[in-house]
Formats: sequence, C-alpha cells, structure tokens
Amino acid sequence: MLALSRKINESIMIGNDIEITILEVKGDQVKLGINAPKSVPVYRKEIYLQIQEANKEAAEATVSDE
Repeated sequence: MLALSRKINESIMIGNDIEITILEVKGDQVKLGINAPKSVPVYRKEIYLQIQEANKEAAEATVSDE
C-alpha cells in the first residue's frame, strides 16, 4: 500500500484522469473530493462490499421452473 501525506486542498492523481483532493480534516475524519470520469464507479467501501455480496447472491440464485 502506498501511503501519502497531503494537506487541505492538496491532491493526488490516479492515472491521468482521477484526482483525489483533501477538502477538510475534522478530528478523525477526512473529507475527500473525487474527480473521475463518469465511466469509473466510485463507492464507499462498505457500499461496494454490499453490491459485491448482492451480485454474488444473484449469481448463485436458481430460477425455478413454473
């Protein structure tokens, strides 16, 4: 894992078109701004994991014959 130090209003770049900016720091929380192409989905990790689990369950579900 790469660890970087940034101050408020400083950014990091991921590839050529994803920019992450530190917007605010309050106590133990950091507010990030993310500029990414619309084709790149951006989720909080807990939401991403929920989506992955739902997709896994849907893939494992069987369709019953009527």
